[in-house]
Amino acid sequence: MILSEKGVPLRRRSGVPFERRLTDLQRVQFRWPVGMPLVRPMGKGLFEVRTPLPDSTIARVLFCFHQGELYSLHGFIKKSQKAPAADLKLARKRQKEVENG
Repeated sequence: MILSEKGVPLRRRSGVPFERRLTDLQRVQFRWPVGMPLVRPMGKGLFEVRTPLPDSTIARVLFCFHQGELYSLHGFIKKSQKAPAADLKLARKRQKEVENG
């Protein structure tokens, strides 16, 4: 289960149907490596999976791999081409927590 900073499950916070996010994450996990348009590398082992939504926006889940496991770090609806700095910072913080145990 993916939790927010406040411990709220991501599936309860996101407007993206949980099944849709799960399908795209499973595609990444079991068919790795996956490239554009589904997955975009963000650098330093961080990746972004993109899930198109019916309203023409795109949901994003930032993730990394560590010791053969996929870790979902942060999810959000991106409103511009550039990933928001706060979202990247949070994902990188969580990535370090995963890597450092």
